Amino acid sequence: MRYLPGEAQQLPGNRAALADYQAGHFLFEVSGGVATLTLNRPERKNPLTFDSYAELRDLFRALAYADDVKAIVITGAGENFCSGGDVHDIIGPLTKLDMPGLLAFTRMTGDLVKAIRACPQPIVAAVDGICAGAGAILALASDIRLGTARSKTAFLFTRVGLAGCDMGACALLPRVIGQGRAAELLYTGRSMSGAEAERWGFFNSLHEPEALLDAARAFAQGLADGPTFAHGMTKKMLQQEWNMGVDEAIEAEAQAQAICMATNDFHRAYHAFVAKQKPEFEGD
Repeated sequence: MRYLPGEAQQLPGNRAALADYQAGHFLFEVSGGVATLTLNRPERKNPLTFDSYAELRDLFRALAYADDVKAIVITGAGENFCSGGDVHDIIGPLTKLDMPGLLAFTRMTGDLVKAIRACPQPIVAAVDGICAGAGAILALASDIRLGTARSKTAFLFTRVGLAGCDMGACALLPRVIGQGRAAELLYTGRSMSGAEAERWGFFNSLHEPEALLDAARAFAQGLADGPTFAHGMTKKMLQQEWNMGVDEAIEAEAQAQAICMATNDFHRAYHAFVAKQKPEFEGD
């Protein structure tokens, strides 16, 4: 595993501490077990670069081992989420690469989505303004999406002569909004308004722009205060069961639930219920 500018503190038991991680290509802070990751190039609507892609990939890989981060919020600085790959820093150089170089890049961007889906922490995307291209994929790969009425989400790939099947879009988007709606967005590259995105199930809820980040952090804090080991198991099952038949899924869930029944959090919940108290989960 490679760590970029902010080296993670390694702990016993294949664990890591990331609360003090100093990001090099975006903002990253942790409070109350909730990490807020802010794409921070507001003057360009927060586009991604080769370096930010790589650092995001490595950070999400490291988060799989971080026991001091319980939930994650992804947002953008200013009034936009992310405009996708930077036209000058990424798109231009891509036109000069050979096929092996192009494949190395597309595999790297796919590895970012794999890392987002593989990390155990629930991820809440706070989406305002422009959410386009790879930015739309970042939101799509998150577990929960909160938006605003003025947000514009677009999977722009066909607008620049590329297939709509970028970074897992053809697998992820139909599962969120349905096959027909996903096909429309991926073929046309058109923008989806905030109201439409909520109606189609892309956004879980809409908020006023000035209240969006607080709402996302409050949602994430509620998850961070809950049974985080069980949340991680839930996320793993949501991911793994896509490729399972019903019988196989039921068996996988039986095993997952038996593991969770052996946790201290399960016993805390039982004793709190008997005592008519609210359980205090510790994630173990």
